[in-house]
Amino acid sequence: MDPAPHISWSSDRTLRVEFGTTINPATQARVHRAFELLHGAGIDGLVDLTPAYATLAATFDPARLDHARAQRAVLGALARAATDPADASPAPARAVDIPVDYGGAHGPDLPDVAERAALDQHAAAQLHASAIYAVCFLGFAPGFAYLAGLPAPLATPRLATPRPRVPPDSVAIAGAQTGVYPGNTPGGWRLIGRARIRVFDPARTEPALLGPGDRVRFIVASVTPTTRSAHGAPPA
Repeated sequence: MDPAPHISWSSDRTLRVEFGTTINPATQARVHRAFELLHGAGIDGLVDLTPAYATLAATFDPARLDHARAQRAVLGALARAATDPADASPAPARAVDIPVDYGGAHGPDLPDVAERAALDQHAAAQLHASAIYAVCFLGFAPGFAYLAGLPAPLATPRLATPRPRVPPDSVAIAGAQTGVYPGNTPGGWRLIGRARIRVFDPARTEPALLGPGDRVRFIVASVTPTTRSAHGAPPA
């Protein structure tokens, strides 16, 4: 049986539910399941849920629900899941395929990532696309999904100097994570390609393509090998 989550208040209206202290698939699964359960629990006064790697923030309207009742509502919903097999079983993960053009002008840091992994650029792109990634949570900017599951050889530090602007839908790596930039934002992640589909579009009914718990597979649409880039230089 999983240990009980640790409950604390991080503001006058935000309850923090902690499921562990390390980043791992089991903890992430507990966070995502709690997100699903509380989202469907119909708790009056619950206005937002924000999952992270090992925690879930539940934001309440203090005019409708005080601290004590909010905490009881959250713990009650989680306790019911622990005793009801139907509630405890995870929902099927949604699978999303994202075609990517690797390297070239879209991926100026692919040469660096490949060199660190002792691979050529085609092999580095194929390795990146070989994994199934889990969406841990969305943050930094609307629609930006932090993806776990990057093959270890591709882990690469952030740029020493962030770019002032990263083109939308740029596929990038930072440390042991990968992600897709949703818009024109600053960013220090290493750019290895560009997605052929929009990951964030305000005109859609659901603007963000990805959500917590989704499974993502990158598809190699093309690979354009280039010479090694200057660290931190703006993309061509």
